[in-house]
Amino acid sequence: MSIRTLILAVAACGSLAACGDTLGEQALGGAAIGAGAAAITSGSLAQGAAIGAAGNVAYCQLNPGRC
Repeated sequence: MSIRTLILAVAACGSLAACGDTLGEQALGGAAIGAGAAAITSGSLAQGAAIGAAGNVAYCQLNPGRC
């Protein structure tokens, strides 16, 4: 993995804290960010969207005051 890919992946993961007010908004926001990160790193868009959605929902549900 190149350093550029690694930096972009870390930046995308950091932006997963873009929570929504409802569970659906949280999932949609995470999916969009995950798919975008996958597109930048030449990964699977579906897999990136699934991981992004799950990660964002988990973060927002565990840390509601930070969203």
